Amino acid sequence: MNKLDICIIEDEEILRISLKDDLKDAGYSVDDFENPLQALDVIKKKTYDVVISDIRLPVMSGLELLPKLRELSPNSFVIIMTAYGSVETAVEAMKKGAYDYITKPFDKEEMLLLLNRIKELKSLRTENKEYQNYFEDKFNFDAFIGESDYVKELKETLKIISQANSTVLIIGETGTGKELIANLIHYNSPRKNKPLIKVSCGILSKEVIESELFGHEKGAFTGADKLRLGRFEKADQGTIYLDDIDDVPLDIQVKLLRVLQEQEIERVGSSEPIKIDVRVIASTKADLNELSKSGEFREDLYYRLNILPVYLKPLRERKEDIVPLFNHFLHQYSNGKQYEVDEAVYRILEDYNWPGNVRELKNITERLSILRRDCKITTAKLPRELSFPSGEIYLDPDKNKSFAEIVEELEIKLIKNALVSTGYNKTKAAELLNLPPSTLKSKIEKYGL
Repeated sequence: MNKLDICIIEDEEILRISLKDDLKDAGYSVDDFENPLQALDVIKKKTYDVVISDIRLPVMSGLELLPKLRELSPNSFVIIMTAYGSVETAVEAMKKGAYDYITKPFDKEEMLLLLNRIKELKSLRTENKEYQNYFEDKFNFDAFIGESDYVKELKETLKIISQANSTVLIIGETGTGKELIANLIHYNSPRKNKPLIKVSCGILSKEVIESELFGHEKGAFTGADKLRLGRFEKADQGTIYLDDIDDVPLDIQVKLLRVLQEQEIERVGSSEPIKIDVRVIASTKADLNELSKSGEFREDLYYRLNILPVYLKPLRERKEDIVPLFNHFLHQYSNGKQYEVDEAVYRILEDYNWPGNVRELKNITERLSILRRDCKITTAKLPRELSFPSGEIYLDPDKNKSFAEIVEELEIKLIKNALVSTGYNKTKAAELLNLPPSTLKSKIEKYGL
């Protein structure tokens, strides 16, 4: 079905009426005007998909009309009609924003072919807009779930960073959401309509990473049977996300430094520099500062990457976000079902130290949503590692805890686990711990449990 609304501006009556009839016969909605001023008055109130205008008109020329059309209806496709001898003028009109031109005399099929191209392009623009809206909705800042002060402050920082053009370094343990942060920065930036190209540096071998990043010329090495664009060229005008930047070999780090300093690359097998415009977001699970001191990472590259650092806390350091995250993932995997969750389950989740961070929580939530067909999640249904975790004590060597403090921390864990596993029945918990109930009671009071 043809859905284009078309405006014809042509002072030659025979051509104008003939063209109007042909386009209406083809199923288009068409208005025609002899005078461009009359057309502009209507365009102030009505939007046309296509404006077909002669280059020579009374009152003003097509070139003079064009900027007024662009101002009133910036999304309209403008086709300029011109005599053969005025092609140069029509080309000038295209430079000023006209979509295309057609030379007189032309037949009906030539014009219909041009309009079909516009229909396809308009459809593609609509699809792209819908696609873009999808990513904007998916990656708004609320996509980073949490209610802690840390998360609130992080979101405000990301809003500022996303509007900048400087390099970002995301630092965090595995599973903390580094890729999500890269998405949030890109899809809320001025580059959001341009590509976001992602590279997992940790899975690329030393032999292929250079070609992957910078591309190669045909014949550059055995098997290079054609020219290949690298990830940086594909990300031109947009953003490149380099995950696990700490895994990049030292010789490639030199080339990355040049990209950041000069905004240019060289394909493998070529010495010709290629200018690019790419924002770099890198992430690491390692301490690049320490690696640079030991010579395992270039110090100059570290400083170029670390312009806008983003530190992601592990989940065990923002425990107030665990329950909101769990509920979010449960809703995500529920397929519309309503789940009943025991309060004791939330306590266990908050008490667990989540070595796999948000990714581990998400995976366990998905498992629970699949296995709990009765839509009830109780402590008995939780994975054993949550209720009876091994290696639960996470010690920070910088804190230099005393032996007494370590023992106290372990005692708290044992009491908590006993309480959780008995449904907070203190008598049964005391039996489980082989303690007199009065002793357990005093310890509960001592530790504020």
